[in-house]
Amino acid sequence: MNAAAATFSWRALMRPGDVVTLVGALALCVFSVFALWRDGAPDGVEIRARGQVVARLALDAPRRLEVDGKLGKTVVEIAPGQARIAADPGPRQYCVRQGWLRQAGAVAICAPNEVSIRLTGTGSDHDSLAY
Repeated sequence: MNAAAATFSWRALMRPGDVVTLVGALALCVFSVFALWRDGAPDGVEIRARGQVVARLALDAPRRLEVDGKLGKTVVEIAPGQARIAADPGPRQYCVRQGWLRQAGAVAICAPNEVSIRLTGTGSDHDSLAY
């Protein structure tokens, strides 16, 4: 049996109802992509220090604040739609290197100083986070 015969026999097995089912399944997949995979737009930032919520702020205006942690002050910078840790007294600066957080559910944790920020909003990538 050659390739042309195999293609012909496959098409011969298709019925009009099969075509409708395949088109409907494809339409459902395309609809699901647009309806369910939305970008998580943040609406606020939650700042924690030593396990307690220090502040919940909107991401509508630029501001800069200092948060007292275990090792010293951590500087949190907020701009419209994003937030970051600008400075931290921790030794490795992982939370500072993360840069601007722009999606709901994004987190920057300064573990040695026990300070963290988390962007809040709908469409979060993570259900929960614990440290």
